[in-house]
Amino acid sequence: MTGRLKIIFTLILLTILSGTIWASLQMPFWKTPQAVVTHPWFIATLIDCYLGFFTFWLWVVYKEASVIRAGIWLVLIFAFGNIAMATYALITLWRLPAGAPIEAFLLRRK
Repeated sequence: MTGRLKIIFTLILLTILSGTIWASLQMPFWKTPQAVVTHPWFIATLIDCYLGFFTFWLWVVYKEASVIRAGIWLVLIFAFGNIAMATYALITLWRLPAGAPIEAFLLRRK
């Protein structure tokens, strides 16, 4: 099962990176039009997005033994969003021994 998750999170990461690179080549992020940034649905989506980041980070806090590492991941997740989240999942998966059950990925290390 963890092998499939490696494939899934790799595809997620590559898709997000591709979309981000494409969008950046079309228009730099800092040139987002004022009408977009102040639109109510943009703001609602941003709130939803960052609360989702925070929810994922709570799992990171549960998984990580180090408060410093958890803090670093908070900054990375808030700065890079799903790119950081997919990266965290892949790092966690690749650290597991071969044939590890899904519980080893999801649950705290003993």
